[in-house]
Amino acid sequence: MSDPTDIRTIGDRIERLLDQLATSADERAVERAEELLRLVTELYGAGLARVVELVGADGPEMVHRLAADELVAGLLIVHGLHPDSLVARVERALDGVRPYLGQHGGDVELLDVDEDVGAVHLRLLGSCDGCPSSAVTLRDAVERAITDAAPEITTIDVDQPAADPVVTPVAMGRR
Repeated sequence: MSDPTDIRTIGDRIERLLDQLATSADERAVERAEELLRLVTELYGAGLARVVELVGADGPEMVHRLAADELVAGLLIVHGLHPDSLVARVERALDGVRPYLGQHGGDVELLDVDEDVGAVHLRLLGSCDGCPSSAVTLRDAVERAITDAAPEITTIDVDQPAADPVVTPVAMGRR
């Protein structure tokens, strides 16, 4: 079994198991398994919501401490309980990667976050604009930072004035 603190690995494993079940079991069994998973998720989500409520009553800063933990943050996101908005999490992720981009004479600007479709629209600035390695920079640094902070983001669009925007689909299979 994978590391129990790696929520993405566990989510991917759940998704693979459901896919395997769908191809090997009858439709009714698959529906029951999916309902069971949904009900367990709802139960744990309700419990987590209660924990956040109790902890927040004693001190809102503790909720932010919980959200700073990678595993807990992921669970808070899954259940819509994260104290920070999606935009705030994406902005914080970009702030975290800016020093790396700055070492290469570049920067990144957040143009838009479309929560309905899980998309982020960015513009690479400075040396990153038009740089042949900008796609690599995006994939390796910016994309990782965004998806770590906001796993619900499924698409990252990058404006590049000299060419058509680069669209990077983010691998699904989270939680």
